[in-house]
Amino acid sequence: MAKPIIAIVGRPNVGKSTLFNRLIGERRSIVEDTPGVTRDRIYGETEWNGRALVVIDTGGIEPNAGDVILSQMRVQAQIAIDTADVILFMCDVQTGLTADDRDISVMLKKSGKPVIPCINKCDSVGEPPLVFYEFYELGFEIEPMLLSSVHGSGTGDILDKVVNLLPQGQNEEEEDDSIKVAVIGKPNAGKSSLINRLCGEDRCIVSDIAGTTRDAIDTKVVNDSGSFIFIDTAGIRRSAKVNDKIEKYSVLRAHMAVERADVCLIMIDAVTGITEQDEKIAGIAHEAGKASIIVVNKWDLIEKDNSTVNEFNRKIETALAYMSYAPIVYVSAKTGQRTEKLYERIKYVFGQANLRISTGMLNDVLNEATMRTQPPTDKGRRLKIYYMTQTSVAQPTFVVFCNSAKLFHFSYQRYLENCIRNTFGFSGTPIKIEIREKTDEKP
Repeated sequence: MAKPIIAIVGRPNVGKSTLFNRLIGERRSIVEDTPGVTRDRIYGETEWNGRALVVIDTGGIEPNAGDVILSQMRVQAQIAIDTADVILFMCDVQTGLTADDRDISVMLKKSGKPVIPCINKCDSVGEPPLVFYEFYELGFEIEPMLLSSVHGSGTGDILDKVVNLLPQGQNEEEEDDSIKVAVIGKPNAGKSSLINRLCGEDRCIVSDIAGTTRDAIDTKVVNDSGSFIFIDTAGIRRSAKVNDKIEKYSVLRAHMAVERADVCLIMIDAVTGITEQDEKIAGIAHEAGKASIIVVNKWDLIEKDNSTVNEFNRKIETALAYMSYAPIVYVSAKTGQRTEKLYERIKYVFGQANLRISTGMLNDVLNEATMRTQPPTDKGRRLKIYYMTQTSVAQPTFVVFCNSAKLFHFSYQRYLENCIRNTFGFSGTPIKIEIREKTDEKP
């Protein structure tokens, strides 16, 4: 059975993200003393008394807000509430019970889910302040519980209560073998729209305001093609334009999302074309050794003739010459054009990145390559290559033993890489060749 889901909800700036980070043991949610920083549903995992739990951090709920982003945050929080097994309703003892708290409590009671009122920012030791008792007026079956998400006091008691509220015998899932896919690109390239299209629900906030997605969020999709976890990331801007602190956190989240991923979808806006910033973003995935697919979005907005695709391909191949291994897919997240084909492409490049070649087969290729093109020489000394072996997958890594690393020019490494690719494929994934010296053995 699925792991139990715990949703943390409440109005803005009551400490939801701080509690989330403390429960999962890492700083995944952005924490900033600014209302509305956490906008989407953020997922993490924790364990308490032998029970594995999924924790969801949500954007602050402002029940009567008319702003488009705030109203969508409210929708996202409702989705989290609907999927949760237990809800942690965060309130702030320093501001006391507010009208918004009352409105949110009505929303939570309608859900029919167990709700634990968590009264945060009770940082002093001893008797709770008198204002704490105001929260009994909310009328939940479970009494309010004191909490300091900053210092951690009260979190153990709350998790004990959570576990007691869960159905006994609810088993945790086996280790998730889903393919993790990071969707990266400039702001407003259509990353969230693509994920919403692929998973068939409004999972991520979508608007035409650049910078809407500030955290990396995970969305699991299971279909006939397999099981996938899509990681939506904040659009990566040029460093010179990353001025506010929250935006800097978002760029860091995108880098972290790439590290977590098995496959990266590099989103390019067909309307604006490939830019220098696209090159830098693609370089993040390349340097991390991740299998990648270049996804050209908004293709429905382009006027086309017989040469349009070839011309766009040439521009990409020129700009991303270091990623010639990455397949290019033209889609429209808005209309759904060719988006379904991405699943099979993702599976294919994932399989290529995890391909393992026997040492015998590799050395057959090596012997043929060295006979066809002799290794380089320098001052009368020739490079001798003894053998090659694959040491790891995802990123596929090959170790070549030779008599001199200095003689092993980069151009010959590239030649060997091309020979490996021509024989075994490795489509969609960068490969690494490591050179090690091995002295000649005496007869």
